Amino acid sequence: MSLFRRSFQGMTAEEHIRHDRTLRSSAAGVVTNESALRHSAVWACLRLRANLISTLPIDVYRRFDGVQVEVPKPPVLVNPGGERVDVLEWMYSSQFDLDRAGNAFGLITERSETGLPARIDLQPFSEVSVRVKDGDVHKYKIGRLEYEPRDVWHERQYTVAGLHVGLSPVAYAAWAIGEYLSIQEFASEWFGNGATPKGHLKNTAKTLQPKEADAIKTKFKQSVQGGDVFVSGSDWEYNMMTVEQAATDWIEAKKYSIADIARFFDVPGDLIDAAVHSNSITYASVTQRNLQFLVMHLGPAIIRRETALGKLTPKPRYVKLNTDALLRMDPKSRAEMLKLQIDSRVRTPNEARELDELAPLTDGQKDEFDALFPQRQTPAKTGVEQ
Repeated sequence: MSLFRRSFQGMTAEEHIRHDRTLRSSAAGVVTNESALRHSAVWACLRLRANLISTLPIDVYRRFDGVQVEVPKPPVLVNPGGERVDVLEWMYSSQFDLDRAGNAFGLITERSETGLPARIDLQPFSEVSVRVKDGDVHKYKIGRLEYEPRDVWHERQYTVAGLHVGLSPVAYAAWAIGEYLSIQEFASEWFGNGATPKGHLKNTAKTLQPKEADAIKTKFKQSVQGGDVFVSGSDWEYNMMTVEQAATDWIEAKKYSIADIARFFDVPGDLIDAAVHSNSITYASVTQRNLQFLVMHLGPAIIRRETALGKLTPKPRYVKLNTDALLRMDPKSRAEMLKLQIDSRVRTPNEARELDELAPLTDGQKDEFDALFPQRQTPAKTGVEQ
């Protein structure tokens, strides 16, 4: 029996993902996919990736005589969760689960005439169990009901050989997240809940009895809170506790923890406002910055989603996510690019106008352009040298 079947049989997908990887710090509780969302960097990374990928336009193509031709999208790529769940919401929810848990599950509740899924109702991954038999998925259990594999939509991310579910970055980031959450808990206790004394008022001449100490403390608090003057003899001293050092340590730990989490979730730290200590990274323009983020970070996830969504369309059709939406340029760069494409005969003027949501050139507009910008005419050769 493989390690996968021995440890995973009967567990939910989330439990297996956390199994032997969910760690406990000295002061924090267990880090789970839910509690990790309290970490601002975790939320920022998941939100950023899901926001961008879910809003990329989905296009369906097929090849005809070697030419890529766009074809209408099937209903499952317009309203995959029915009329109440459009493709933007569906893509966001599934991408959020893929990035935090490595898996996204859905029930196939309707099919098209070709037998392909026509509606997929996403399910909470924490309620899904995967039953494995003879090295393959045998059943999916969602809540108390079991389903055949053909009735369940299962996308995976961060896979390893022999494992039938994707891996969760949260499980591997548990140490860093656990440290952050423990610091967060300590800070709230120290600064908010009064679990640690804020200061020490000490009589250096004698030992106070409990009643005397309570009376002095009450008098001191009344004076301080009321903005009055506190009068004492020469045998009293007041020391602030180490609040400043505790605050400094807390902030430092938060800073480095955010950078760690950004690496776990494959998001550049500067995009989630994490502190960047190196000045060696510079970007000439927003377009180049977005291109680097697309190629190095989002690109593999986008390709995996294209492959998965392509299974919802009949062959030989395939799905492409339009990444041009992410690479929106500033007006000057965009104009220069379109001019270069027109001059190099890659795109016609009307195609460029369509990108700017402009109607094709009319005959009157063409005449006006010809009058304002007459083309140079090359003299015809007569065959007689002068």
